Amino acid sequence: MDRRQLLGLGVSIGALATAGGGLAADIRGEPAGPYGQCFGLLDRYVERYLQEMNAPGLTLCLADAGGVQRVCSYGVEDDKLFHIGSITKSFLALCLMQLHDEGTLDLHRPIRKYLPWLPFDEPARPLTAHDLLTHSAALPDGPLFPTDPVFRYRPTAAPGTYFHYCNMGFEALGHLLASLDGRPLAESFRARILQPLGMTATEPVITLDAFERIATSYQATYSDRPYPRRGPLTQSPPIATIAGSGCIASTARDMGAYLTMLINRGAAPAGRIVSQPAFDLFAHPYIRAKEFGPDASYGYGIAVDRIDGHTRLKHTGGMVSFASALQVDVEAGVGAFASINAMQGYRPTAVAEYALRLMRACRAGTALPEPPPPKPALRVREAAQYAGRYEGTAGHTLNIVAEGDRLYLAVRDSRMALEPAIEPENAFTVLHPDYAHFALLFGSGNSDAKAPFAEVGWGEDWFAASGYKGARSFKVPDEWHAYAGHYRNEDPWIGSARIAIRGGKLWLNGVVPLEPTQNGRFYLRDEPDSPEWVSFSDIVNGRAMRMRLSGADLQRA
Repeated sequence: MDRRQLLGLGVSIGALATAGGGLAADIRGEPAGPYGQCFGLLDRYVERYLQEMNAPGLTLCLADAGGVQRVCSYGVEDDKLFHIGSITKSFLALCLMQLHDEGTLDLHRPIRKYLPWLPFDEPARPLTAHDLLTHSAALPDGPLFPTDPVFRYRPTAAPGTYFHYCNMGFEALGHLLASLDGRPLAESFRARILQPLGMTATEPVITLDAFERIATSYQATYSDRPYPRRGPLTQSPPIATIAGSGCIASTARDMGAYLTMLINRGAAPAGRIVSQPAFDLFAHPYIRAKEFGPDASYGYGIAVDRIDGHTRLKHTGGMVSFASALQVDVEAGVGAFASINAMQGYRPTAVAEYALRLMRACRAGTALPEPPPPKPALRVREAAQYAGRYEGTAGHTLNIVAEGDRLYLAVRDSRMALEPAIEPENAFTVLHPDYAHFALLFGSGNSDAKAPFAEVGWGEDWFAASGYKGARSFKVPDEWHAYAGHYRNEDPWIGSARIAIRGGKLWLNGVVPLEPTQNGRFYLRDEPDSPEWVSFSDIVNGRAMRMRLSGADLQRA
């Protein structure tokens, strides 16, 4: 799951939070080993983290070069399968590295030489497996098989120009593996990775047949609005997926075997998974990937950065009702996998990273690090800079009040708390049902030096502070008025999209500006070079009935 798919996510667990409650449950009670002194500190942090993030439960595995060191569950059933989401990409990449070792796959050969049916128009330099493995193909993240059979995707820049996360590219790579290996993706995963590592509980693809083995999980009750940390969750129904971008379901213990292989740079008890040169290709930082951290780069299906001076391999996974994080400190020889049985718009990255630091301290015999500081849902950095009176064009007024590190929207005699959104920056969820469908988005506008924020948007409503120096009336093309409204696709990966006209622009879900082009598409500009786009069609009585989001169709709701 990427940012585009999470834009409209709206999910509190309330009574569901930390459903298992109490202390962590060590699965099958391994001896404490060399890391026992850090377990109590880690358990207390995880319990606080789950309460703070309003998550129902978490499974956790710690491993080093010698194998699994601890498997632990917090508020969830033991030994259940968790959807690991995009961590699947590293499994797929390693299988392709095996084909590279075998001489079957040339990573820099045009991929349409292998898969001529791909719906990709070629740029000046044809796309390759390397481009797709590194998310550097400049492709939008649409469906690999669009409803329109003549539809084609075209990269918006030369391959390798920039990083843009693209599940569609890895779905295509899954078909590449199946084609070159001569067997279904599930069989390739099982034969090439799962069986050699002893991951006997893992399911290589997610089917309804495995539902009874999957941990009870939760998803947003309302998928058409921003997510407040304590919004309602609903138990998720079973899903099925065979896409190579994120189709593996595994247990924490099995993921420990995978961690150990990564720590040992591709070596396993039964023999190497890939050659050392192939593993080096897999773990090489090819392209900057700020989505994974300010100093992160991306390899082949894995992100690479530094943690406390050490090389780290990492990836996250987001599914409809699971959120996971995997991290390996290659030089210290320790790794952690954590997964939460809910999708609330974040990943348990902080848990995996803290576990890594604790294990490393145990190995080095140094003082155990303190847990990360609390992150209250309503804490706002420099809250006072948002405060003020913002006047709307229709005579409405927003009064934003700061009290310490909290923000409130004052309406008559009541105040509504503002909760910082996961993204974008300077967006806030208003904790009141009257404001549920959009986030408040603050902007600097053409303000004076004393006011860092001079305008606020909410849906189609626009407000300006006294320091605002820009235009106060806006004109848009007449046809844009047909596009505004709520569109929906019942695919849980897509959900809702709301289009609003505000300040002379079209906005997706009120927070992503859309840039018009001559071909009738509007490009999403939450990233400067994003290839994601929307278009509109089927105008009936002055309203578009269909919106296409990077190739996926949504109908007016």
